Amino acid sequence: MPVTRITLGDHYTDTQLEDISAILHQSLTEEFSVPLNDCFQIFERLPDSQRVFDRHYQSGKRSNNFVLFQITAGKLRTMEQKQNLYSVLSQRLFSALDINPDDVMVIIQFNHAEDWSFSNGEMYCPEAL
Repeated sequence: MPVTRITLGDHYTDTQLEDISAILHQSLTEEFSVPLNDCFQIFERLPDSQRVFDRHYQSGKRSNNFVLFQITAGKLRTMEQKQNLYSVLSQRLFSALDINPDDVMVIIQFNHAEDWSFSNGEMYCPEAL
């Protein structure tokens, strides 16, 4: 049950956002054990003046194509699942959209089932399902 906020430059087109969305969701379902119908993404396109980032920190060289994925997930994943997600997502973005892996940053945060309400003001309770 992840939700992902994707922050990127305002030069990305709607078509590119659709491709990024599909690549992200495919990577999450295949590498992160996310159900096919569990897709929640928020895109945030910002001008360069509103995106401040170090072009070299823990990376070769970031460009204005820098994309930040902030994933909030309710179920813990193994180190192997996380590493596979990072790797596959970066590879697919490069292959499909020529987004250099140096321009892909992923942050994963975990919380608990009771931290989610999907609708109707009701706490998510998988034990009741």
